[in-house]
Amino acid sequence: MKETQHAYSPTKEHNPTASYVIGFVLSLFFTLIPYSLVVNKTVTGNVLIATILGFAIIQMLVQIFFFLHLGRGPKPFYNIVFFVATVGLILVTVGGSIFIMNNLYSNMSVTDITTKLAQKEGIAQIGDQPTGACQGRLQNHQVIIKDGVMNPATTKAKRCDTLTISNQDAKDREIAFGEHPEHSAYGGEEEVLVRAGYNKTITLNQTGEYIYHDHFEPETAGFLIVEP
Repeated sequence: MKETQHAYSPTKEHNPTASYVIGFVLSLFFTLIPYSLVVNKTVTGNVLIATILGFAIIQMLVQIFFFLHLGRGPKPFYNIVFFVATVGLILVTVGGSIFIMNNLYSNMSVTDITTKLAQKEGIAQIGDQPTGACQGRLQNHQVIIKDGVMNPATTKAKRCDTLTISNQDAKDREIAFGEHPEHSAYGGEEEVLVRAGYNKTITLNQTGEYIYHDHFEPETAGFLIVEP
């Protein structure tokens, strides 16, 4: 008596080479379109980002269905469901990251962004116009955070001096300028993260009097005076 075999036998493709050729042509096609849009500047801004993401998803589908043959193996429905869930998770993660970065960008003024970039690149002047960035360095001032207290409480400095904040506590500090919770940027820096046991140095490229504090514990605060 013959035993009935229930082992899975994969479905044979009539022409696997044709599948790979079609997949290659589609991959090339969906790569050239976004490349052309970027080079020719047909669309810009958020529309361009959304278009590129859309073609990236299509490209991924082509790769999976024509090269990895998703849906043709055992339990194809579950494979597709798993794939859709994975894509959804990626979209949520990427979309959330873009939303957060766009929100931070929108909350910073053009002047703050320009000053921060100029200071990072060491560009003190563009043409005949000063950028507000410092090219030279004068004196370094140290502020130590220990047991939730900033020492010294008041720092007096000159423009283009540097301020080094040393966090000797066991928790991270997020240094913000201005009264809590309304913060203001200083030299293009909106908030400065100083991790536990580490230092962070800021170039004092703006004159004036400023209150700065830990965003998580506003009572941990200091006062900064920057003279010309």
